[in-house]
Amino acid sequence: MYLHELHLLNFKNYVEANLRFSPSVNVLVGKNGSGKTNLLDAIYSLSFTKSAFASSDTQCVLSGQNYFMVKGKFFKQDKSYELLSSVQAGSKKVFREEGSDYPKLSDHIGKYPVILIAPDDVDLVRESSESRRKFFDSIISQLDKKYLEALMQYNQALKQRNSLLRMFQERGNPDWLALESYDRILIRLGQQIFQQRIAFAEEFLPVFRKYYKFIVDDAEVTDLKYASELKEKSFEEGLLRNRQKDLALQRTSFGIHRDDYVFTLGDGDLKRLGSQGQQKSFVIALKLAQFEIIEKMKGFKPILLLDDIFDKLDDFRIARLLTLVKNDLGQLFITDARPDRTGELLRSIEVSAALFKVEGGTILQQ
Repeated sequence: MYLHELHLLNFKNYVEANLRFSPSVNVLVGKNGSGKTNLLDAIYSLSFTKSAFASSDTQCVLSGQNYFMVKGKFFKQDKSYELLSSVQAGSKKVFREEGSDYPKLSDHIGKYPVILIAPDDVDLVRESSESRRKFFDSIISQLDKKYLEALMQYNQALKQRNSLLRMFQERGNPDWLALESYDRILIRLGQQIFQQRIAFAEEFLPVFRKYYKFIVDDAEVTDLKYASELKEKSFEEGLLRNRQKDLALQRTSFGIHRDDYVFTLGDGDLKRLGSQGQQKSFVIALKLAQFEIIEKMKGFKPILLLDDIFDKLDDFRIARLLTLVKNDLGQLFITDARPDRTGELLRSIEVSAALFKVEGGTILQQ
């Protein structure tokens, strides 16, 4: 799969842009703040129906305007598809494939897979369990619609159960029978999600290990483990035992929404022991494993977006990563503030690329 054309109107710092890309390597060069990452975000939004960086669609509208439009033409298995995303103030978001609106935006997830590797990805290592759950949930959701539906229904039931707990606390009179109706939903969906997370972690781990070992040339030992309270006790038992605690906290304190993925370096915690380069190598290996598994399941390569990835990687790790690029990762988009560096690196592995210069919201193909 590859993106052939991209058209932007009033998207972030772009008034208008009309671009054609190479099906292999595309390099976007320009100063920091010129709009390189915004272009990657536009591509990402056509895959996930939303921005990778903005919390709401309105934040993607060019300042002073009241709408944006992103349109892309993709080729997938020898057939072209046109996608359009449009947001206007006061109106419902429009997202179309081949001129037809989706009944639910979630129906689009996984059809045009894109993988973004960005500087902030190290937050997967440094921040809370929520970011790690979201990362793995995003991969599984792209591969399994039933998982995505179960996850959305679980989160809705969890929200309603927490609202009920807050109401009980305010009234001082808990209705356990009412709570049980939500417990049954959480138990049924949570057990399904738990089992799928276990199965996926088992499939993902050896692929991840392969890429990390390749990037560091077997110099370091690292690992990841899926951690869940459901490994120790049943969902039903956990909810019953924590009822009074939940009432005091006014939220559900047991369940798969508290799961985590533990990242280690040697015998210790990657967050505490890992250097910036080690943490970034770990995250890149996670994303490359995601790439391989999606390709295996879908039968075609996702689009890979590499945003400023050369920072904080030493020359050896960069060389190892570029070896993978040379071995054909499909269509790539690479951003860099130093065009000389990117050009030299690509020449060193004899890979040709389409070059785009980004400057103040304008893009020129070189």
